[in-house]
Amino acid sequence: MANGVPMASAPRHLRRKLTNYIFVGLTSIATALALAALVMILWSLVAKGLGGINLAAITQDQPGGGADMGQGGLRNGLVGSLILCAIGMAIALVIGILSGTWLAEYGDASRLAGTVRFINDVLLSAPSILVGLFVYELLVSHLVGHFSAIAGGVALAVLATPVITRTTEDILRLQSNQLREAGMALGAGKGLVIRAIIWRASRTGLVTGGLLGFARISGETAPLLFTSLGNPFLSVNLGQPMASLPTIIFNFALSADDNWRRLAWVAALIIAVFVLSANIIGRALAARGSSHK
Repeated sequence: MANGVPMASAPRHLRRKLTNYIFVGLTSIATALALAALVMILWSLVAKGLGGINLAAITQDQPGGGADMGQGGLRNGLVGSLILCAIGMAIALVIGILSGTWLAEYGDASRLAGTVRFINDVLLSAPSILVGLFVYELLVSHLVGHFSAIAGGVALAVLATPVITRTTEDILRLQSNQLREAGMALGAGKGLVIRAIIWRASRTGLVTGGLLGFARISGETAPLLFTSLGNPFLSVNLGQPMASLPTIIFNFALSADDNWRRLAWVAALIIAVFVLSANIIGRALAARGSSHK
């Protein structure tokens, strides 16, 4: 017996230890590579994006061609992105929270609920360009007849709704059945119990789901190219094409003009800050909600 291990099982013990060391080493290398790639991406965004930020970048509209190529900023894209995301989140929050509530509280193990979950899972992994094409055919090509901010908001809503639905269902299922039983014991109907007790107890998780949905759509480009298209001028008309930061990045990143590329980096940095902030806030709220249970 060596080190408490029988001699007969020593080779097996060494093989297991070697396998464990190899597995831990491979996972550590993969983690280091992922972190290195993330650091390089963030470093590029900060180094090239911060250098291009100035007052004009957020107070002027995007530059045009010709003589105006060296002037302008991202004001129209900033305002347009906020409007498009607001439209998308307004739709996605209503549909996502209600559908998630139905799956958790009413549908349970029914065949219809299983079908809804399957469709929701498909939408979670659906390529955003397919969503853009679908909304283009439905709204832009047939119903509305032209590009518009409403079409862009609907496309973003289709992408955010599955995230909110899944999060809502998971959060509501974590709530104790004692809360439901206590409310119904006082004579409240199931709907009132859900609205007044379960939703209130789950509000941190619901907010987290909303932030994750916002992070999902804030940097999407393909759906907006097919729906809201873009606009070189500041516009708040929901029935007309509207600018957004992702479409500006798409148009400016490969330009030969240095100013356009500078603005593309600034727009990319702004989107990255919004996405990272939404994820950090969402995780902080989730951790806070778990600590209070």
